[in-house]
Amino acid sequence: MEKDAKIYVAGHRGMVGSAIVRQLEKEGYTNIITRTHKELDLCRQDAVEEFFAKEKPDYVFLAAAKVGGIMANSEALADFMYDNMVLEMNVIHEAWKNGCKKLMFLGSSCIYPRMAPQPMKESCLLTSELEKTNEAYALAKISGLKYCEFLNRQYGTDYISVMPTNLYGPNDNYHPEHSHVLPALIRRFHEAKEAGLKEVTCWGTGTPLREFLYVDDLADACVYLMNHYSGNETVNLGTGKELTIKELTELVAKVVGYEGEIKWDSTKPDGTPRKLLDVSKLEGLGWKYKTELEEGIRLTYDDFLHNPMRAER
Repeated sequence: MEKDAKIYVAGHRGMVGSAIVRQLEKEGYTNIITRTHKELDLCRQDAVEEFFAKEKPDYVFLAAAKVGGIMANSEALADFMYDNMVLEMNVIHEAWKNGCKKLMFLGSSCIYPRMAPQPMKESCLLTSELEKTNEAYALAKISGLKYCEFLNRQYGTDYISVMPTNLYGPNDNYHPEHSHVLPALIRRFHEAKEAGLKEVTCWGTGTPLREFLYVDDLADACVYLMNHYSGNETVNLGTGKELTIKELTELVAKVVGYEGEIKWDSTKPDGTPRKLLDVSKLEGLGWKYKTELEEGIRLTYDDFLHNPMRAER
C-alpha cells in the first residue's frame, strides 16, 4: 500500500477497526477514510453504493461486524446472520464495482467446524458441522470470505481474508451479557472486587481450551498481510498458544486483584471444546505475535478502568 493511498477502514470505532487505524497511522499512512454508523449504515445498499462511488478508496479493511458472545449469538440468530451478511456483501460488492485495488475481509475462527482437527488449518473450512452456538454468525462470515474468493477467481481481484482467533484489548465491549469471555470476566471480577463479594460464578465447566490474540498485534498482522500476501485461501491470525477457560479466569482475577472464590455453573453451555489455530502459514509469511496474554490483560484492564463509556456498556 502506498503511504498516501486512500484507505477505508470499515468499523473504525470497534475494537478491531480502531486498532487498524492506530497501526496505519503508526506506519505513516496519511489518507485514512472512516465513517460512523450514523454517517454510513453499511446495511443500506444505496448508502454504501453512494459512498464508494464518491470516495473510491484504493484499499479497504472490512472490520465492521455485528459481534457478541454465546448469549448474544443464541438470542439473536436471525439478526447476526442478516446484519453480517448484508453488511459484508454491500461493502465487498461496491469495492469491486469501484475498482478497489485490494480488500481485506476479517472473519473469525468460529467459522471452522466444531470438531475440527486441532490445531485448525485453513484447509479444514467446511469439512464438517459448525458449532451451534454461533452457527448464524459463522455462516455469514463464510459467505463473505467465499465471495472474496469467487471475485478473485471470476474477475481477477486481489481480495484476501483473514481469520483471527479470540481477540481482546483496548476499545473492547465490556457489556455484562453481550460481550466475549475475556472482557466479560474483566468487568465481572472488577465489580466483584469493588463490591467485596466472596465468590463469583462463571458459565460452564471451565474446561474448554481457547487461544487469545491482543488486538494491536492483530492490527499489525493485518497491515503486514495487506502488503505481503495475495491468495484465495484465508490466513489464520493467532498465537498458536492455548489455555483452559479456568486458567484464563484465574489469570484475569489475578490481574484485576480479585481474591474471592471462583465457582462454575455447569448447566450453562461451554461452546466449542477446543479452538486453536494453526498459525504455521502466518509465521511462514514472516509474522509472529508480540504481546503475551498476561501483559495484554493488564493493558485491557487499564483500558476498562480509564474508559468510562466502555465500562458502562
